[in-house]
Amino acid sequence: QVQLVESGGGLVQVGGSLRLSCAASGRTSSSGAMGWFRQAPGKEREFVAAIKWNDERTSYADSAKGRFTISRDNAKNTVYLQMNSLKPEDTAVYYCASRSAPITGIAWLAVGAAYNYWGQGTQVTVSS
Repeated sequence: QVQLVESGGGLVQVGGSLRLSCAASGRTSSSGAMGWFRQAPGKEREFVAAIKWNDERTSYADSAKGRFTISRDNAKNTVYLQMNSLKPEDTAVYYCASRSAPITGIAWLAVGAAYNYWGQGTQVTVSS
């Protein structure tokens, strides 16, 4: 089992920044991937960004490109999501997800079903 704990969410004004953290514990893997997804009220969960553990290849949703950066700290088993130039439409609960098994390429990183474990989520609210 892998436990994921997100932190760093909060209330921020339009144009502001937040950094989300996701700390993994338990039977973590060095060959899988970790990703961030989000779900706004009344909407389906959507992919935000992901990173592979072994080669650090990343994938971003179009809405995140140029504004968000995903990174990892292997020693701490932690993944970060730096979010800049935040917009009201970024308001959502952000979930961290972990995949234990290796994954080929990066296309599957955007698919929620590719992940084994999920965190409880952290609320991000962007006020205008």
